[in-house]
Amino acid sequence: MSLFNADDYGPDDMVVHARHQAMQPVLAEIIQQLRDCETVEAGVAFQRDLLTRLLEVEKDRREFKRAAARMRKGKSPHREAPEPQSGRDLSDVATWQFEHDVCERLARQLRSVGDALAWRVFGFHRPFILALCRNDPPGPMYGKAGLQAELEHVERAFKEDGAFALLHDLTNCLRIGDITVWDGVHPPRTEEVKTNPKNRRGAQVRRINQARAAVLDGGPLPGDNASELLHDLDLPLRTHLTDLREAMEQAATEGVYATAVPGSRSLSIVDQYGCVQQDLSSAQFNERLQQTVGAALHRAGIAVGREDHNIHATSLDSTARDPLRVPWVNYPLHPVACARLIGDYAVMTVETSGPALARLLQVAGLDARWVCPPGKADLKQGEVVMEIHHQEGLHAVALPGGLTMTPGWTLQMRRSELDRYLIELLQPGSWIAGIKHVLAARRAGRPWPHYHNEHEIWV
Repeated sequence: MSLFNADDYGPDDMVVHARHQAMQPVLAEIIQQLRDCETVEAGVAFQRDLLTRLLEVEKDRREFKRAAARMRKGKSPHREAPEPQSGRDLSDVATWQFEHDVCERLARQLRSVGDALAWRVFGFHRPFILALCRNDPPGPMYGKAGLQAELEHVERAFKEDGAFALLHDLTNCLRIGDITVWDGVHPPRTEEVKTNPKNRRGAQVRRINQARAAVLDGGPLPGDNASELLHDLDLPLRTHLTDLREAMEQAATEGVYATAVPGSRSLSIVDQYGCVQQDLSSAQFNERLQQTVGAALHRAGIAVGREDHNIHATSLDSTARDPLRVPWVNYPLHPVACARLIGDYAVMTVETSGPALARLLQVAGLDARWVCPPGKADLKQGEVVMEIHHQEGLHAVALPGGLTMTPGWTLQMRRSELDRYLIELLQPGSWIAGIKHVLAARRAGRPWPHYHNEHEIWV
C-alpha cells in the first residue's frame, strides 16, 4: 500500500515538509550516538532518548489524526492539536491528514534506528531477527497500555542486574514478545511483560518459546509451517558494499550516479542535495537519469529486454517496513548518508535481469530456471521467482509406462532472498556458494539461510 494519496500530495511534498527536513540532522546525530555506545549504561541512555523522540512524534501523529477526524465531521480541530507546518490551507482536512502521514513517516524513521540497535545488541546474528520478526508490525507506543510496566522492567533490569533490556516496540523488526534482556552470561531472553502477571497470553508465550528454540536448538521458526528452519551456511558473507559507499559519495556531488555491479546488476543513486548543488532543472535531471542508468544497464549486460525481464529493489519509502531488511543505519556508510537513505533524500535502486541471474547460476553448474512472469517488476512477499534443481548422484529409476524418475531436489527462491542479493549487494560467489550449501544439505522444507560473519559487515 502506498503511503501517498496522489490526489493530495506526492513524495516531493513529503521531503520538503519542515518536520521531515528537520529530522535529517537528528537522524545523523543519533546514528553517531548509537555507533559510539560501548557500555550497557550508554545503551540504556540511548534507548531512553530514542523512546522520548518517538513518543513525541507519535503524540503529534495521534493529535493530527484526531483533528482530521473532527474536520470530517464538520468540526474544528481541537485546541490541543499541533500547528501544521506544511503551509497548506488549515480549513482543508487533507492538510491535517498530510501532517499525520508525515508523523507516521518520521516514526518509522526513528524505529529504523531502533532496528539498528536491535541488530547491534544481538551481535548482528541474523537468526534472532528472522525468528522474532514473525508477527504483525507494532502499533504506536504513545498511549499504549502496559508501556509503563515495560519501562519499569527495563529500568529494573539495569539497576538490579546491570542488564540491558530492549523495548521491542521501539523497533519494527522485533515483533514477538515485549522485551529482550541481555545479562552478559546467558543467551538473550525474550519476555512478555504484563501489568498483571496472571494475564499472560498463551499463544504469545508459545511463539516466544518457539523463536528461542529455533535459534538455540534448531527447531522450526514461529508459525504454522514446521518445515521453516534456520540454515547456518557456515560460509563467510562477502559484499560489494564498498561500491555503494563510493556511489553515495559520487551522487552527493553529481546528483545522479549509476554503475554496474558484478552479478548482472546495476546500482543507481539519486541524491536530492546533489541535484540541488548541480542546479538541475526537471528536464536536465530526467535526461541525466536516463543516460546514466542506461549506461550502467548496458555495462551490466541487462539492458536488452528490460521491460519484460528486469526487476529491482529500492530504498524508496522502505524504511522500517520490511523486518527482513538490514536497517540502513547498519550499512557501512557515513551517518549523514544513512540519514539520507532513511529520509529518501537519497534513493538507492539495484536492478537485475531474471534470465541473466539464471544464466549466472547455470555457469556455476546449477540447473536454474527463472519462473517469474515477464513484465512483472514488482514482486509480492513470498512469491517464487526462481527454481534451482539439484540432481542426486544416483541412477535413474525406471517406472511403469516407459517413464523414468531421476531423484533430486528443487530449491525455490522467493522474493525475500532475491531482495537480499540485490539490496545487500552480495558478491555473486558468496551468493552462489550459499545456494549450493543449501542444496547440498538436502533438507526438505523452506530454509532461511544466514552467514556466520555478519558482525564483520554491518556497523
